[in-house]
Amino acid sequence: MESASERQLDVTLPFRRVRERSEHLCAHLEPDDFNLQAVAETSPLKWHLAHTTWFFETFVLKPFLADYTPFHPCFESLFNSYYNGIGEQHPRPRRHLLSRPTLDTVYSYRHSVDRAITALLSNLPAEHRSTIDQRITLGLHHEQQHQELMLTDIKYNLYCNPLLPIYREATLAAGEFHPLGFFSFDGGLVEIGHPPDEGFAYDNESPRHKTWLEPFDFADRLITNGEFQAFIADGGYQRPELWLADGWSAVQAQQWRHPLYWLDRDGDLLTYTLHGTKALDEHWPVTHLSFYEADAFTRWFGARLPSEAEWEHVASQQSTSGQFYHDQLLHPLAVDKSHDGGMIRDLFGSTWEWTASSYHPYPGYAPDPGALGEYNGKFMCNQFVLRGGSCVTPADHIRSTYRNFFYPADRWQFTGLRLARR
Repeated sequence: MESASERQLDVTLPFRRVRERSEHLCAHLEPDDFNLQAVAETSPLKWHLAHTTWFFETFVLKPFLADYTPFHPCFESLFNSYYNGIGEQHPRPRRHLLSRPTLDTVYSYRHSVDRAITALLSNLPAEHRSTIDQRITLGLHHEQQHQELMLTDIKYNLYCNPLLPIYREATLAAGEFHPLGFFSFDGGLVEIGHPPDEGFAYDNESPRHKTWLEPFDFADRLITNGEFQAFIADGGYQRPELWLADGWSAVQAQQWRHPLYWLDRDGDLLTYTLHGTKALDEHWPVTHLSFYEADAFTRWFGARLPSEAEWEHVASQQSTSGQFYHDQLLHPLAVDKSHDGGMIRDLFGSTWEWTASSYHPYPGYAPDPGALGEYNGKFMCNQFVLRGGSCVTPADHIRSTYRNFFYPADRWQFTGLRLARR
């Protein structure tokens, strides 16, 4: 017969696994690394550790654990990201100035909230069970998003150091050459969006709805460094006719000449990775591209980016196998374990794939009620959708309906591209 302690262990296991993974990501770092914030778009790792804890304290413990005493009264504003319904937030560009609370205090905060959540999960009030379960699940997926951000943020923060520090040692295998090919799809009236009652999904993935697709061709793999080098060699960054107006302005203002993290050392092309500086492998997928760069490449190539509906229609016919965080190779290598010669390579994992679709609500979309409704809906403006996950995405976090979104000039994420035609 199962004991009470065994039941508690089973209930809290997913929670503990996700929470422990965040701390594991930090095990390779020195205390001095935790407050780095090179640009406003990134956040210090110490802030990520605290904010993901704030989420559980704010949306689960305060409303549902009787007599709960917050760990610190000021943390509600210090570690609030953008929830106006909760109250004030410490300015994002100034997160690196929070030398206090100390890192030890942030870890104490995490562990205190973890103990309280464990106590709540072991004795859930029946009248609130469903709501608590939903918020815990949302909180865990929220933390998985931040685990990816922790890796992309620390990569950029370390890259800004002339010493180009190594996050974690690893050997990266050489890429393999695969000729670029295309699969043809008939299109027609298809359904996209997350099916109801099929597990967790964010509110922006719903409702499931019908959309029309014209016939299209879809590339069987990602674009590589070598192919992007050819674009550069043909004057890709100097030819205004290839660029959207805002993209050309960004090229001029930022003096872009190649993807982020590429380095030229006496004629040798290198790339900075979380595993240190490596020779640029021409067969690895190109990554850290803005939407503008991805779009310009497609115009140069004589193709286009797929729409998110096209991407999801293709992805719904494949498994979500690919190169993810659990492989512990934190750079896109295009290693698709599922490939059997008849499937599209690397549709999931390796790099997030820019689509041609602006981030907007699906027909009939309704955000979640209350402050939690600010999670996705209020960002549906001036951004583009990416699909598929990356080499730093937790494998159990992705699905074919998942909609990521970033501003078109953003480059610090693991973002790449796949071609479509017709």
